[in-house]
Amino acid sequence: MIHTLKLGKDLKDALGEYVSPDPINDVEQEVKEWARDKKIEIDDLKKQEKFRREFLSNISHEFKTPLFAIEGYVDALQDGGLEDHDLAHKFLDKVSKNVERLSFLIKDLNEISKLESGEIPINYQKFELTALIKEVKESLELKAAKNNISLIFKEKYDVPTWVYADREKIRQVLVNLINNSYKYGKPNGTTAISIFSLHDQYLVEITDDGIGINEEHLPRLFERFYRTDSSRSREIGGSGLGLAIVKHIVEAHHQTINVRSTHKLGSTFGFTIQKHKDVLNIPLINQD
Repeated sequence: MIHTLKLGKDLKDALGEYVSPDPINDVEQEVKEWARDKKIEIDDLKKQEKFRREFLSNISHEFKTPLFAIEGYVDALQDGGLEDHDLAHKFLDKVSKNVERLSFLIKDLNEISKLESGEIPINYQKFELTALIKEVKESLELKAAKNNISLIFKEKYDVPTWVYADREKIRQVLVNLINNSYKYGKPNGTTAISIFSLHDQYLVEITDDGIGINEEHLPRLFERFYRTDSSRSREIGGSGLGLAIVKHIVEAHHQTINVRSTHKLGSTFGFTIQKHKDVLNIPLINQD
């Protein structure tokens, strides 16, 4: 502005149409806003760095545990374990289970990576939610019996519950949440599936009466590899990515997922799903 004035242009040309009555104060406010924005940006970067360190530490541990177990059993077999056929079969069975665990881990890591990058498209279609829940229930009843848990579908609807979503991905959400309830359920306990009708959505809830989750764990429950009880979680298996995958799928549908829980009383996971409308009335959604 000073340079412009020195060239002989008048004040109006230099400052434009609006001249602030207190330009120094304006500059001060701009600097404060800039500083506030930068602080928020730095705080976000620190959180991301902490998350990255935790993720690398967790994934390293998740891979090392089955790898070390496999290495130990293979060494034992090479050191004479093959001569005892019963012992050899026992060791090979342990190796097989750890290889399966590694396979699940790699598969889930690959899937969550593709979900985060948007490589897996959401294939929207009209389908009947109640029918899908019944299919999932039937497929998991044997596993429920194995865990001494009763799987109940609290069906309320005499009319079909048509929704607009990716059927296979919603199936995956249901399977992951129900399997999660089995892992932390109690012997002779119950897992209940419920549907509630909202304005333009259905709310699906999976409720168990198991060990529950302490309140301090709830905000981080959907993070990758986050475990409320590491020893118990690794004992019962799983990749530690199931809830993170569920969250990504639900949010990719522009819907929400939540959890409420009371320690030693049980947990409820709920997610929303869009009710079906006439195709012409459905807002355009980027499905790429």
